[in-house]
Amino acid sequence: MTAPASAPGRQVAVTEVSPRDGLQSEKAFVPAEDKIRLVESLVAAGIRSVELTSFVSPRAVPQMRDAAELVRHFRGRAGVRFSALAPNLRGAEAAIEAGIDAVVMFASASESHNLKNVNRSRADSIAGFHEIARLAQGSGVALHGAIATAFGCPFEGDVPVGQLVEQAMRYRDLGISRITLGDTTGMATPGNVVPALDALRKAVPEVGIALHFHNTRGVGLACAYAGLLHGIRDFEASVGGIGGCPFVPRATGNIATEDFVYLCEESGFPTGIDLGRLIEAAQTAERILGRELPGQVMKAGPRLALSSMDAVRTAHG
Repeated sequence: MTAPASAPGRQVAVTEVSPRDGLQSEKAFVPAEDKIRLVESLVAAGIRSVELTSFVSPRAVPQMRDAAELVRHFRGRAGVRFSALAPNLRGAEAAIEAGIDAVVMFASASESHNLKNVNRSRADSIAGFHEIARLAQGSGVALHGAIATAFGCPFEGDVPVGQLVEQAMRYRDLGISRITLGDTTGMATPGNVVPALDALRKAVPEVGIALHFHNTRGVGLACAYAGLLHGIRDFEASVGGIGGCPFVPRATGNIATEDFVYLCEESGFPTGIDLGRLIEAAQTAERILGRELPGQVMKAGPRLALSSMDAVRTAHG
């Protein structure tokens, strides 16, 4: 499949999730000042939507225990939308009180993962969203929805498309206008992404769809490209490719933001993000975490970043 070089309606929106999804599985606590430094470098690169944190139990996800501090620091930042995950009313109240721009309600498409992830049944999670919706509507804070394990569950296997549709319709009925399909387990392939998008467009055409892929099996960018060619223009990614769900066995990171931006720009889908400065942000993340990160473009650079012939040896013999 080849995308045309230029066409209207090809602008892609990128939400950076490294401060939340990228760092949530880190065993060593990343101080708030380092998280702030990372976010500032991302904003300097042109990122205009950041999933900053999650308001969850610090016992369950210790890395997020500074959620309110981070939100207060970035509160009122012009030109950037900051969102936070909230699995229940208590989390949503705390996020709104801290000054978040958007609350993301989330539940898994599979029962087993929802029990592992938030220790509640899917029915209980979704029932509790009515209170969050009423709270958000009265506060002026935007309300988004996310469906985890949208393309497969490590405990149950394939997730029937009908379950995605049912959950998306419940979200729509709560007044949610943007739903993220999360490939929490890295089980997405272009072959199961496209049918899911077709079914959701038919069932909830008024709702915007965002895609969030992990690179667990090396096909995250292939899935993202399938989404691009299928008309999706809203994606989530994590700089350097860091992240993964702490409640999924053998989990690895997200697609790297700089790799995805490179793919978009080279394929005629503009993002408005400075790739050079995004690579610098990925290198900042690498320094903060103290290890090599899996992102590829941060190592190789842009395609036309040429080298001197003196930089490599000449073959002999």
